[in-house]
Amino acid sequence: MGGGAVFRQIGAAIEHWLEAERAQLPLWLPVALGGGIAAWFLLPDAPRWIGFLLASCAVAVLGLALPGRLGRALLLGGLGMAAGCALIWWRAERVAAPVLARPAVVELTGRVVRVERMPAREVVRVTLLPGRTDLPPRVRVNLETRDVPAGLAPDAVVRLRARLMPPAEASVPGGYDFARTAWFAGLGATGKGFDPVEVVTPARAAGADLRASLSAHIQSRVEGSAGGIASALATGDQGAIAEGDVEAMQRSGLAHLLSVSGLHVTAVTAAAMLLVLKLLALSPTLALRWRLPLVAAGAGALAAIGYTLLTGAEVPTIRSCVAALLVLLALSLGREAITLRLVAAGAVIVLLLWPEALAGASFQLSFAAVTAIVALHESPFMHRWFGKREEGRGAALLRGIGSLLLTGVAVELALMPIGLFHFHQAGLYGALANIVAIPLTTFVIMPLEALALLLDVAGLGWPAWWLTDQALQLLLWIARTTAAAPGAVAAFPTMPAGAFALMVAGGLWLALWRTGARWAGAVPLVMGLGWMLATPVPDLIVTGDGRHLAIRMADGSMALLRDRAGDYTRDMLAETGGSDVEPVALSGQPGAACNLDLCLIEHRAAGRVWRVAATRSGYALPWAEFTTLCRKVDVVISDRRLPAGCAPRWLKLDRPQLARTGGLAIAFASGRVAMVRGGGRHPWRHPPKVQPVYVPEQGLAPVRTRNRWR
Repeated sequence: MGGGAVFRQIGAAIEHWLEAERAQLPLWLPVALGGGIAAWFLLPDAPRWIGFLLASCAVAVLGLALPGRLGRALLLGGLGMAAGCALIWWRAERVAAPVLARPAVVELTGRVVRVERMPAREVVRVTLLPGRTDLPPRVRVNLETRDVPAGLAPDAVVRLRARLMPPAEASVPGGYDFARTAWFAGLGATGKGFDPVEVVTPARAAGADLRASLSAHIQSRVEGSAGGIASALATGDQGAIAEGDVEAMQRSGLAHLLSVSGLHVTAVTAAAMLLVLKLLALSPTLALRWRLPLVAAGAGALAAIGYTLLTGAEVPTIRSCVAALLVLLALSLGREAITLRLVAAGAVIVLLLWPEALAGASFQLSFAAVTAIVALHESPFMHRWFGKREEGRGAALLRGIGSLLLTGVAVELALMPIGLFHFHQAGLYGALANIVAIPLTTFVIMPLEALALLLDVAGLGWPAWWLTDQALQLLLWIARTTAAAPGAVAAFPTMPAGAFALMVAGGLWLALWRTGARWAGAVPLVMGLGWMLATPVPDLIVTGDGRHLAIRMADGSMALLRDRAGDYTRDMLAETGGSDVEPVALSGQPGAACNLDLCLIEHRAAGRVWRVAATRSGYALPWAEFTTLCRKVDVVISDRRLPAGCAPRWLKLDRPQLARTGGLAIAFASGRVAMVRGGGRHPWRHPPKVQPVYVPEQGLAPVRTRNRWR
């Protein structure tokens, strides 16, 4: 058989397969669009972005040359990838704004555009438009609650003194890159404001911030974290939830309940439809002359849009609102409502409007969960085992519980790679916790809260608020108990982007196809999982400023250089190291010798002892002794510029070197060094900068400068 005949047979087989999967082909359009966006984030610079665009266009041209469904699939796929890459590139350039060049203490007068109250942290976060040429056009400052003046509201003009700094990049590999988020949000600086804060011009309609007013009202009725959760369900404001309870919700797999998304929008839409339908049906005239289900669908659409605007119009809420509107449209037209095509349409809309959302955990978690649920319930297996049938109530109840449990397991499996990639940990008991928590939230807490708010109009809401409080306390008990269970969380070190991409590709292949070819998705899924498991855990983690490091102890825990590292730093270093154990202080640990200015650590790996020296103060060290020490160690780490005479045997990580690499994670046995900065030329890495004008730092702690090596 000739080569041409073989290719014709292969082409015919592909055409036959694509014909069988023709209903699923449109689902790959958002995948192609997202692939182009992801390529722009992953590729480092403009020449490679242009190369990707040309390669995508070449795929599209190849599709033009090929006949049948394969040609059309390649054409649309290539155009989708090119469109995604071009769209995010255009978006990144369009939102470009100057960024603060260096930390500064400034006096500024600006118009308030957003106020976020966080009672649990006793902080109010204020976004301002300073209107000064030596400052970015948009900055965000945190004010202590006691320093907030009366009348602070959107559109007010305030004057204050603040310590500002540029948006921080990820401190360690795999960490949260706030600089990227701030770039697309237009934030050029963040910091802390100081008393006094003066309202120069009050807001035109003081107190008209409906979201803030509603949150404050709810928190006045239900105290503590329970009130914070009630506020989050109604307005999306999570600021009143204690950090410990937020962590418990995350560890128990219930954190999705705090982010207004599909569950909440669906409940509000369904409640509005049911209420309107029942009220209008009381009139025989309306029931006979009007299409009441269509009217109810319109009311549900208005409720979904209003709830989305009330809760701040975040990406998961917008996605859920779009999905709800598409469901209502499908019901109005007599079409099947909940399908993967609906999910795909929502993804396309979000990506076209906010392509940068693809890189965020919120978008990924939201769409992964919905795709897993819909794909599972569209499968013949679910129809065969859990479809409706004539049977007793007991059997129907067991079948329903089994369906919920299987759905929960599928969602947990879909979300686990995303949780491990972004947060370095994933809950193990989330499926069981959600079986109770989701019905409790949907059918008890949210209706009770809505009833309480309605009764508050007449001043009769306290009994409903008491019941709401009790239900919320039960939800918190479930979260805390699940989070505290042994082995509740699986912790892993930073996952390679390639491993994550393989698992995502495998998961999409399994979810979006319907024929037996779907099981080929298990190959990249297993490859990605194996890559993740084979990735060596880091022995040494250094933050980008050189002030903090964590080194692995013999028992697997992480020891920190500085005894007084903050909670955020401690958690970040432990998570990056794949440890779920509270970090310990390095001083006093076996193999470590520390004084106020320096630590010397010996770490055994790969059959040898690695010696690491790190400075831990801002003061100068004796020249001769320090340079002699450098020659005897493998790695030297410092947050200052070290002298040229300091030449360790392997790696010198001082201020200039860390400015080039950013934070690092080092595995001694394999020699693997992961770094934050890989030479990328994305706009937030090299933004246009403005030079701030300093004001005297009266009342602020002085900065140590007794160091001749700075």
